[in-house]
This record gives sequence, structure tokens and C-alpha cells, in this order.
Amino acid sequence: MVSISTEPRFLVIGRVVKPHGVRGEMRVEIITELPERFTWLEMVYIGENDPQPAGVESVRFHKGLALVKLAGYETREAAAALRSQLLLVPEDEGIPLEEGEYYLYQLEGLAVYTDEGEHLGRLVEVLETKANNVFIIDGPRGEVLLPDTEEVVLDIDFENGRMEVHLLPGLVS
Repeated sequence: MVSISTEPRFLVIGRVVKPHGVRGEMRVEIITELPERFTWLEMVYIGENDPQPAGVESVRFHKGLALVKLAGYETREAAAALRSQLLLVPEDEGIPLEEGEYYLYQLEGLAVYTDEGEHLGRLVEVLETKANNVFIIDGPRGEVLLPDTEEVVLDIDFENGRMEVHLLPGLVS
């Protein structure tokens, strides 16, 4: 799951695609592993830089999208003004995680070491792709890209701010 760095910390649950109809309803791309969470939302926050609260008036699902009606957005034009904006919830309203699960933003800043003890640098970004996530590490070798796979990621130690990885042949030069 993607996160936006603001205080308080927010979690992205959707992105406004475009208006739907003429009464302010909007089509929202679902960016959460639990789409039904939209049905119990009373409020969301809109935007990355300065998230603004908006009450949720209604939610329904259509063709893999959430159709969302927010308070204060009564026309097609008002909904269109939100095109491409992120819909967020405060981190404390996030879906409870199972043991060993984490949000991707929690990985950012971890020191990354190989299983041979080499310090690769700090994890600065996580790219979400269809195949697997890709970790961007910035360090002595410059920018290193590592896939988030069981073969590569050996251990994540949040308590010590450290990730241990195994470099498969051909991953770095």
C-alpha cells in the first residue's frame, strides 16, 4: 500500500479518475487491498500536500471502481476538479496488519545490508509494480534497484532500522 508523508501520516486508499454523472459522484480507482472499506468510511482526506477532510455521503461499486459522493461536491464540475487527487485515511484508521506484515512506507529509511555484510545504503523509495515491488537503495554504489522477493529480501528488522538482502547474480554491477 502507498503512503503520503505528512503529519499525521495518511494512507492512500484511492485516486479520483473522473466524474460520474451530474450530481457530484466520482469514479475512484481503488488502491487498497480491502475495497469494502469504502462502505464504512464516514470521512476521507483529499490531496497529497495539504489533505482536506470531506464527508462521505455514499459509495457503490461499478466495473472495478468505487463510485463515491463526497459532501460539498454537488456538481459534475466540482467532482471534475478532483480528477487525479488521492483519497486518504489517517494511518490510525488503516486496516490492522497481521504479524509480519507492514506498510511499504515503513521500509523507507531502513539501512540495507547484504548477507555478506556490505552496506548498500538506505532504502529511499518503493516502486509498486504488477510483478513485485522494487526497492530503490541509495548508497556507495549509487542507486541500486532490488526486487521485493523472498530470494532477495532475507530479513526486515524495524527495531534496528535494518534490512538484510541477498544479491542474486546480475542484480547489481
